[in-house]
Amino acid sequence: MRAKITALVVGMALFAMCGSAWGQYVEKKTVSLALATKMAAAAQAEATKNSWNMVITVVDDGGNLVYIGRMDGAQIGSIAVSQAKAHTALAFRRPTKMFQDLVDQNQGHITTLPGMTAVQGGLPIMLDGKTIGAIGVSGGSSVQDEQCAQAGINAMAAN
Repeated sequence: MRAKITALVVGMALFAMCGSAWGQYVEKKTVSLALATKMAAAAQAEATKNSWNMVITVVDDGGNLVYIGRMDGAQIGSIAVSQAKAHTALAFRRPTKMFQDLVDQNQGHITTLPGMTAVQGGLPIMLDGKTIGAIGVSGGSSVQDEQCAQAGINAMAAN
């Protein structure tokens, strides 16, 4: 009888320890398809207003593709470039323009960082001080690309 009670107490203790570990998880916010679509629509509207043909990419906080759209007439090379800009902005939590500026200042060693694209047009998507994704735009000049990406960020802020 004593062995059964001891086994029961040990089993209950193990169950309690597992239960408390199981309950330890992190809740996080990330980019939904609805938000990505809204941001991309704003970026596309900015591009259309200016007669620019762009590729727009939105990734979530893990760098996973949530949205990609290629406007009619946009060059196919911009598909990979827009994705690279979004991934760079996410990974380094800053606009890709910062890296382009460093290259422009002959800080060429910056281009050796893995997964880094030093071309303006990628912006992190921030919420409550945390990076929840990124948007990358390509197809025009670097300034035009960032202008469209910023329109997407502004749409998120208006959300």
